[in-house]
Amino acid sequence: MYKKKDPVTRLCTSDVDNIYVRGRNLCDDLIGKMTFTDFIMFHFFGKEPTDMQRAIVDSVLVCIMEHGFTPSAIASRLTILGAPEALQGAVAAGLLGAGSRFVGTADEAAVLLKQIVDKPVAERAAEATRIAEEFTAAKKFLPGFGHPIHINGDPRVKRIDEVARAAGAKGEYIDAMYLLGDAIKAASGKNIVINVNAAIGAVLLEADIPPSIARGFNLIARCAGLVGHILEEQTEPAAFHLWHMAEEAVPYEAP
Repeated sequence: MYKKKDPVTRLCTSDVDNIYVRGRNLCDDLIGKMTFTDFIMFHFFGKEPTDMQRAIVDSVLVCIMEHGFTPSAIASRLTILGAPEALQGAVAAGLLGAGSRFVGTADEAAVLLKQIVDKPVAERAAEATRIAEEFTAAKKFLPGFGHPIHINGDPRVKRIDEVARAAGAKGEYIDAMYLLGDAIKAASGKNIVINVNAAIGAVLLEADIPPSIARGFNLIARCAGLVGHILEEQTEPAAFHLWHMAEEAVPYEAP
């Protein structure tokens, strides 16, 4: 009779004197010997990153950490105003708003780019066109494309491309990103630019990171960015002003 295998974890365990992560002693082998980026990759995949992976992940974490007064940062600031003792709650409030409209479309973009690269080279442009036309016909936003501010092109895209290629990325997924960018412009007749989430999805694929966790890198970076907003809120408060600006901007109207 078939017996289902009991579940296990390969991530972490501890005893009275030691903590082990992925088979290595945390204190003897990891602390002071691995950067945070290296440890993220080691924790996720069980092996240290290549130089290319390290460069790509570093660039992604830096480029996506700070967004200014976006809804997620505002949510964190307003939460810390109402509950100044709940740092974790304020960070969580900001992270909950990191979704398909703000911060978190790298995973969805990566899925589409993988579809293109899975095709033979000669068929990739046609696949990009098919995807763009499908989204345009459905009047849906193509994840990773379009930006409300950087209407002439998101400056982060080119820089992440440069870092990834300089680190040794083959560039297939990056090239697919540009194919899809051209295709969405042709299908829509509009100057819809490539944004940073498409670039993040592309370079993470170049680093052999699956689309299913691409958004996780955005969240790791945004967590740090939100802590920065909370620190500034503690020292240079803006949330009270934001609250009253909202009251003024949205007046009461009797039913």
